[in-house]
Amino acid sequence: MSEESISNEELGMTFPCHFPLKVMGTNSGSFENDMIMIVRKHIPSLDDDAVKSKPSKTGKYLALTITFTAQSKEELDNLYREINAHPDVKMTL
Repeated sequence: MSEESISNEELGMTFPCHFPLKVMGTNSGSFENDMIMIVRKHIPSLDDDAVKSKPSKTGKYLALTITFTAQSKEELDNLYREINAHPDVKMTL
């Protein structure tokens, strides 16, 4: 089954929905800001308090949880594509 043919029901999601995006990446000086800027391109109404960050024990990596209201699967797909294209991103959930 192709990604385009998966329905919202098959995903177990109903839009709009409360969505916690998790992004892990290299803890560069700009990683958190870069992720916020990318998300704001897709979710302009992102609240200032929507981002939680946690560094790894060594400080080499940073885990972000960015929570927002997703309007559609297409919106999430476009957001994930752009985030995963960033060179500092190691994993998204």
